[in-house]
Amino acid sequence: MKPPIGAYVVDIRTGKVGTVMGHEGPDLQVRPLGGGREWDCEPDGVRVATAAERLSAATAHANARSRGEVP
Repeated sequence: MKPPIGAYVVDIRTGKVGTVMGHEGPDLQVRPLGGGREWDCEPDGVRVATAAERLSAATAHANARSRGEVP
């Protein structure tokens, strides 16, 4: 079953946390927390992110932004 748009998921191939932005054909479009380039995942290639994973990803993005590494 495909996670709904807006769900926070983990790409089990890469460990990246993102938000489901859409469903295109058999794949999901996932965007990193804080924005950035979307990537495609198979529905079986993701799992729901835990609260701790969401917090960790958001903190990493905020820290990178404060260092000037992301806009």
